[in-house]
Parts: sequence; structure tokens; C-alpha cells
Amino acid sequence: MLKSLLIANRGEIACRIIETCKRLGVRTVAVYSDADVYARHVAMADEAVHIGASPATESYLQAGRIIEAAKAAGAEAIHPGYGFLSENADFAEAVAKAGLIWVGPTAATIRSMGLKDEAKRIAEEAGVPVLPGYRGEAQDAATLEGEAERIGYPLLIKAVAGGGGRGIRLVAKKADLAGELESAVREAKSSFGDGRVMLEKLVEQPRHIEVQVFGDSHGDAVHLYERDCSLQRRRQKVVEEAPAPGMPEDVRAAMTGAAVDLAKAVGYQGAGTVEFIVDGTRPLAKDTFFFLEMNTRLQVEHPVTELITGTDLVEWQLRVASGEKLPLKQGDIPLNGHAIEARICAEDPADNFRPGAGRLYAFNLGNVERLSESSAGAPADALDGDLTLYRLDSGFGAGDTVPAVYDSMIAKAIVKSWDRESAIDALSESLGESIIAGIPSNVGFLKRCLDHPVFRSGEHHVNWIAEEIYALTQAKTDIREAAGRLVAHALLTDTGDTPFDQKDGWRLNAPARRSIRLKLDGEIADIAVDERDAAMDIMPAISITDHSFAVAVDGDTVLVDIPDYEAEAEAIAGGDKVSAPMPGKVIDLCVQPGDEVTKDQTLAVMEAMKMEHSLKAPRDGVVKAVGASVGEQVAEGVMLVELEEV
Repeated sequence: MLKSLLIANRGEIACRIIETCKRLGVRTVAVYSDADVYARHVAMADEAVHIGASPATESYLQAGRIIEAAKAAGAEAIHPGYGFLSENADFAEAVAKAGLIWVGPTAATIRSMGLKDEAKRIAEEAGVPVLPGYRGEAQDAATLEGEAERIGYPLLIKAVAGGGGRGIRLVAKKADLAGELESAVREAKSSFGDGRVMLEKLVEQPRHIEVQVFGDSHGDAVHLYERDCSLQRRRQKVVEEAPAPGMPEDVRAAMTGAAVDLAKAVGYQGAGTVEFIVDGTRPLAKDTFFFLEMNTRLQVEHPVTELITGTDLVEWQLRVASGEKLPLKQGDIPLNGHAIEARICAEDPADNFRPGAGRLYAFNLGNVERLSESSAGAPADALDGDLTLYRLDSGFGAGDTVPAVYDSMIAKAIVKSWDRESAIDALSESLGESIIAGIPSNVGFLKRCLDHPVFRSGEHHVNWIAEEIYALTQAKTDIREAAGRLVAHALLTDTGDTPFDQKDGWRLNAPARRSIRLKLDGEIADIAVDERDAAMDIMPAISITDHSFAVAVDGDTVLVDIPDYEAEAEAIAGGDKVSAPMPGKVIDLCVQPGDEVTKDQTLAVMEAMKMEHSLKAPRDGVVKAVGASVGEQVAEGVMLVELEEV
């Protein structure tokens, strides 16, 4: 077993890797950007090295700096996690040339699986079923049009070097081909520097089922069963589960066998995932699944596999990278119970999933938070069929700041129980009790997905969320009102020393009625309550400050504030601080401390949501402080310019 490891990543996955390393006695080295100086993974590691500015292009994607950091810290190996450089063959090659151990498959394997056309050619040669399509070198319009006619409409255009849902276009009929082709090529060139595309027959109502494979340097390869990742939004996974619902044993054997055959065909080492697209219009059968692609890294959804097999896949990665044989033979890998994972993201589903950032005033995920023992692999009793197990994998906690410059996922809530229905029930209940305040979150959206009868039946498919988007992302109007009544009831409940001091709203010959003015997610509302609202105190709620409360209603968190009229009057009159109205990049600072400014003078310019926003002085005054720098990515609410007090 190697003795020291640098984790070339951040957030949840970096913390996850560090926990396994601590259990195994492996020394850890973290890397961090300016935005992550106080990040949890930095505090957890034995050592941390600064590698650059906040944008990933200036830090986490700087391969040379990461290798230098590993050498300087005395690390033997580099674990890339997922995302960033995890599937970059040049980086894997550079790590090996630097005399370090790469925790993952070889650079040659990454290259062969990284190009979709080459991966499908190899899959076909290995006897793995592949969808009808065109993967040739000729990219002229005439060739592509002819191949499209042969394949038949509808079809998909896919970037050869694609990933993350980019470079993909749906073509419903011949008349749409030219325009969609031009758009796909343009996006492919912009995203991957490679404008080549391939064509593929479209599967109606597709399911996404993938197989976890593992190989070692001794020529062995195994699978750890399948996962269903069909609940997606814009080709990004939302909820994952293992095993796949409705999977017959003969189909499982065929699918997992095909995945292992592919892994052996490329001499695979380490953790990998073979993804299949499945025809969801028919029951699962041996002729309903087709090879999609292979991910040459650890997947975000690996915890559900760990819980049904009782394994720690990060430990397996480290052992294989150290030259050891696989910890288990195929026949010794168990499958027990059902596990499900929900990705918690800092985004607002009601506002087209707009990403958010800022300080987490509250972060509690119900039973998942209270009962989770560890995120490092599967607990010892993971295979006890009578238990419901809860696990939280997170890179953040209450008091931490979520940066605006990285992926919006901040945590994963995972539950394992004896069957699918029980696992969904347990996760839904925990999400319903969750409170996340300070940033927007998708928790309520996730709960609505889990509770929907289509998901419960296992009949959902990759496009299902898009079909039900309004119902799943409905506005929080009713929820806000319920949260307001809860806080109002609490504020207006006062025993008092005498009947005349009580705030019970008593009226002669009429029901008691009380009212109060509150802010619900920033909007003023007059809230009336009566004795029936006393039953609402079972809703989860916490106090953030003396005048601010966070209330959870079915997973959605509502911020309820008691209006501070003095502060608002000051703001109307001028105020002293100019803050970022939303997450974005500071592209100009027009003042410095000591400058005199006049009301409505531009103090700073931000770029957010692809638009420039000029921030004006609220009054005449003198600049006391500047809280950011040009080029910095800032979260919503960050103070940019402060004026001297009047």
C-alpha cells in the first residue's frame, strides 16, 4: 500500500478520498485555489498546497502545478477524483513520467475510451452491443446526410470528443439536419477543440444503466453490479440507484458480462464505469441495451455500489494502484438491498436552476445528517438486510462558503434499505426534513422527484424530468405562506404575566386572530394566524439570527425575516455598503479607499448571467474599503465597496 497521496481535486470527492486514506493510514496532501483557502478538504488533509487563483483554469486544471505540488510535498501518488483532470490522458502520462503513481487506468486506456467513435469500435470488436450509427472519418455534409438517411430519423448528433452532455443535438427530421449539425460542430470545437461528430440512432424513452467495473495490473477484471441513472436533467444525473429497478437476472448477467469483456479488451486497471443506453419502451431484455461510453474514473454515484456490496471503492483504487490484486473475486462480491443517492446542488429550480453561492447559514439533511456514520466506503453492517443505513458525502457544512466558480453540487445524500420502496421512503423523509439556508438548493425538487408515482413505479426515463418540469419545479408560493404562519405563530405566542399582556389574539364572540408583517424570501407579507397553526410547529425550523429564521417545508427552505425598518430606512436614504446582487465576476473596480464619490456614481462593474451590471453609489460619501479585486469571482451578497459612516 502506498504511503502518501495527493488529491488533485476539491469539495466532496476530496473529502471522501481523505477519509479512506485516514482509515488506511495514508498521508494526504490537498491542493487548493484562492476560493478554497478555508475549504473543508484543506482542513482535513495532513498537508495542503496552494496552486493558483479561483478559476479552475488557473488552479485545478493546471497539471504542471499539481505535479510540482506532489513532488514538493513528498507524495508518492496522485488521485484525480472526478471532473477536472480525471480523464485527461496527457495528465496521467505526465504523472507517470514524473515518477509518481497515477491512481487510475493507463493513459492509453483513457485515450482509447475518451473518443466516442474509437470506444464504440473497440466495444463492437469485444462483442458488446452498439447502437446503429455512423462513426467514420469523413465529415463532409454530403456523407453525413447520406448516413443519416441510412440510419433513419430521429437520430442524435454527438461530438466524437464529447462529454457532460455537450456537443449533442437531436434531429427529428431531415430538414433539421444541417442547422443542428452546424450547431453541434460549433459547440464541439468550443468545448473540446475537436469538431468531429458521429451519428447515432435515437432510442425513444431511454433509460441509463451503467456497470461498475474494476481491473488490476494482473489481468483480472470484475464487475460490482449495475446502477440506474435514468433520472436526469439536461443529460446531467440527478438521482442514482443500485441495483436497477426491474432488472431480470439473465439481463444482468448479459450486461455485466459485456462490461467486463470491454474492460478486459482494453487491459483496464482501477475503477471504471461502462454506460449503456436502454430502450425504455420495452421491458428489460438482452436485446434492449446498447453501449454508450466508458468513464475511466470513479463516478459521482459510486456510494450506492459501495452500500449494496459492502465495499470501499476508493480503497480498491489505492490497492490496485499499489500493484495489489483485486480484493475480491467475482463470485465473492455480494449484492444486498437497495441504495439510492440524491445530488444536493446549490441551485434554484424555480429560476431555471440558476446556480447560487454564498455562506451556508444552515446545513442539515435530516436523518442523513443525524445518522450517517462516515462517508468513507460502506459501514461494516452495510449488508445487514434488516437495516436502513444513511450516509452523507459532503464538502461543506454550516458556516462554510460555497464558491461561485465551480460545479454546483455540494453534497450527496445516500440511503440503503432492504428494498427500493423502503430506500426511497427513507431518503424522501430525510430530504423533507432538510434545512439549507444562505444559498438556494434543489432539495425540494429532489423530494418531488422521489415522491412522483412515475419514479416510484420505475417507469421514468432520461427525458422524464423535462416532461414534468413545471410540476417538479413549482414556485414556493404556498410553501412560503406556510413557513410564514409557522414563524408568526411562534412570535405571537406569549404567555404574558397578565391577560392583558398575552399575544393570543383573543376576541369576544369570534375566533382568536393575530397578524404580523414578515419577509418571506425577501418579499413583504402580512401573515394572519389562528389557533389551528399551533400544529405547524412540527415543521423543521431554526433561528439564524434574532430576526431571521429558516423553515423547511417538504425540502424547500424558506427564509423568514422580521423586517428591520431602521436598517431599511437607512438603505433608502443611502446606506454604506454596495454588495454583489448575484454570483458573478468583478470586471472593473472604479474606486479605491479614500476616494470621494457622488450618489449614482459607478463604483464597480460585475459580469453575471452573461450580462454586465454597473453598481452605483447609494449616496455621496468617501470610500472606506474595497472588498474584492478585478477578475475575482464573488458570491451573492459579498461586500464590494463600503462607504465611510455618515
